[in-house]
This record gives sequence, structure tokens and C-alpha cells, in this order.
Amino acid sequence: MAMFIRVDVDNSIVEKTPGLAGKLVEVCPVKIFKLASKANAVEVVENNVDECTLCDLCTQASPQGVQVIKLYE
Repeated sequence: MAMFIRVDVDNSIVEKTPGLAGKLVEVCPVKIFKLASKANAVEVVENNVDECTLCDLCTQASPQGVQVIKLYE
């Protein structure tokens, strides 16, 4: 379980944009996302969450579909 941040994904939003799931997997430099078994959806790789660099590439790709919550503020 992550200690510093939590990454929330609303797949109902991700699913509405073709290719967005793949884009989220692609843009994350520390592999926080992986394609889900459900089409056009992602899963969070919990073991990688604390490696997040807070680059915001995922939230830029899907501002409403992905939230990075800082647990230390």
C-alpha cells in the first residue's frame, strides 16, 4: 500500500475516450498503470504508486479520469 500518494482512476470516464487507457499506460514514466482485462480501462499497479514523480502527465491526459491524491498534505 502506498504511503505518500493515492492514485484514483474513474474508468467510466477513461472508457469513453478511445485510446485513453493505452495513453495512460504509455505516459507514466514509472509504470503506475496497466491495461485492465476490461476493454478501454486501466488498473493501478499498487507496488509502483510510491514511485510516482508527480509529473502530472496522467492528469493532463485525463483531468477528470485520474486523480493523484497526496496523503502527506
